[in-house]
Amino acid sequence: MFDTLFKRLRAEPAPDPLEANDARLALAALLVRLARTDHDYASSEKEKIDEILSQRYKMQPAEAATLRAGAEDVEATAGDTVHLTRLIKAAIPYDDRIALVIDLWRLVLADGTRDHAENQFLRLVVKLVGVNDVDSGMARQQAAKS
Repeated sequence: MFDTLFKRLRAEPAPDPLEANDARLALAALLVRLARTDHDYASSEKEKIDEILSQRYKMQPAEAATLRAGAEDVEATAGDTVHLTRLIKAAIPYDDRIALVIDLWRLVLADGTRDHAENQFLRLVVKLVGVNDVDSGMARQQAAKS
């Protein structure tokens, strides 16, 4: 599973569409990258990622933790964020990308503080996955309510 995702991450100029498992892994890797942005990848963030993955993909907690662990490996070797988000943008419909932005905001807001590095990274990711500013703002508001 990792090999096919790694090949797509390095594909130029455009990657092939992602299979469902690769899309899950890419989304999870993006969550991990966001959590690592402030150089403090806390256990509470890991738990929040597991919760997000569990809810998003209707997984048992152990399955979500396994997906996150694989995503940690992918994130560490994926290269730049542009490649990762390009895969996501190409593979996932717009409405699902908005749901991803909600999940990303949920992760940022989980600890009650908005770190500058996380905010900056999230603004970049939102643009790279092609979500407009209005939908991103609404996603942030929805995440704050949950």
